[in-house]
Amino acid sequence: MVNWYRSLKALNVYTFFAGPTCIYDEKPVDVLEQIAAQIQQQLESLPVSAGAVVAQPSPNTLRGAETNFYADASEQQFDVTMLGQKVHVVATPVQYTWNYGDGTVFGPQPSMGGPLPQDRWGEKTRTSHVYADTGDFQVVLTTSFQGTYSVNNGPPLPIPGQGQFSAPPQTISVWRSITRNYADDCNQNPQGQGCPGVASPR
Repeated sequence: MVNWYRSLKALNVYTFFAGPTCIYDEKPVDVLEQIAAQIQQQLESLPVSAGAVVAQPSPNTLRGAETNFYADASEQQFDVTMLGQKVHVVATPVQYTWNYGDGTVFGPQPSMGGPLPQDRWGEKTRTSHVYADTGDFQVVLTTSFQGTYSVNNGPPLPIPGQGQFSAPPQTISVWRSITRNYADDCNQNPQGQGCPGVASPR
């Protein structure tokens, strides 16, 4: 609201003319409030990478054995423009859901898992899975991200809710293992069962 005064230029003496009046044609728009209302939708529309599915062993594993899965996901940052304002968004992975492709779903839960040294493959981990059947299975990881945003280099503010993003499916081939004992010595009898180049009985 302003008061208006007038004067002849030569006299430079101002007298009250009118007021108070509003200098805006309409109520000013609260841009920050509008950004706050739209930021959750903005998070879900960003090109956030859900990460990658890593399996041990891979691409082939054994039926009845523990296959270790873990996520390769990380924090990501984006700069976008909303309602003419510069908005900085930080997306942090916080939860993971595993669909192992055989009807088993694990999560959402906070563990992304982790790699095992090769001599420990087959051990049970928090994110490992045992397949009961052979075949090819599509493993899908869905990662939930929690976000913060700041407007025009202001303080970071939490984004309500979470954004969920799915990684490309990872194909795992599950085989069966067969153990047989043979009495032949392949050096003495190269055609013996179990020797290289000799077909095993079905």
